[in-house]
Amino acid sequence: MVIPFLWMLTLSLKPVSLLHQAPYLIPTSFELSNYAEAWDAAPFARYYLNSAIMTGGIVAGQVIFSSLAAYAFARLQFPGKELLFLVFLGTMMVPFHVILIPSYLIIDRLGWVDSYAALIVPRMISAFGIFLMRQYYQGIPRELDEAAMIDGAGRLGIWWRIIMPLSGPGLATLAIFAFMFAWNDFLWPLVVTNDPNMRTVQLGLAMFQGRYGTQWTLLMAGTVTATLPTLLIFLIGQRWFIQSIAQTGMKG
Repeated sequence: MVIPFLWMLTLSLKPVSLLHQAPYLIPTSFELSNYAEAWDAAPFARYYLNSAIMTGGIVAGQVIFSSLAAYAFARLQFPGKELLFLVFLGTMMVPFHVILIPSYLIIDRLGWVDSYAALIVPRMISAFGIFLMRQYYQGIPRELDEAAMIDGAGRLGIWWRIIMPLSGPGLATLAIFAFMFAWNDFLWPLVVTNDPNMRTVQLGLAMFQGRYGTQWTLLMAGTVTATLPTLLIFLIGQRWFIQSIAQTGMKG
């Protein structure tokens, strides 16, 4: 798992003149100008801003809406709850490519093409997020709900004041998965954006791949910088990530 990252870092530091030499993992020369050239090859500051807005909106949406839906499935009683939850789980089996064209037609009818709404809104809730948080909520004692209801709290108040503060590891795990998925997404931003100013980082990296060749050193330099936010988020949240997996993985 480490070797691909090490190869990517080595290639990003390699001079173009040495590109066709035998591959090696330990850099023998450092060509930092590859990073400067990659940054100047396109408006990457704009691409990073677009990716940050898109990723932030998706993470916030998944944390709020997936948590609300998961709370309903874990704590409320209503007709057809189990069947509806199975339907939600079933949507995880549907490949994204199957719903790609219908999703685009809806976005086009709404006039959202080339907008942040097109990038964010369709990804603000996920069946996986609902499943993950439902498993986590089932581990929180129901006596806390009953005590809060005796004190006069409503269902929404219990979710916000009792359940959410106790769900830090689960929410952190959901946020990490949502961040990685959104930041690395390529297909959906490619479909719903035509304006170069609305491109994300992943779309910007594709400019280094041409019809007649690929600028490998610049592509790897851009990929290294694009990977850093994901790596940083994982390192910050890995403690809650491991704790959440340990708690939810033992429950059916």
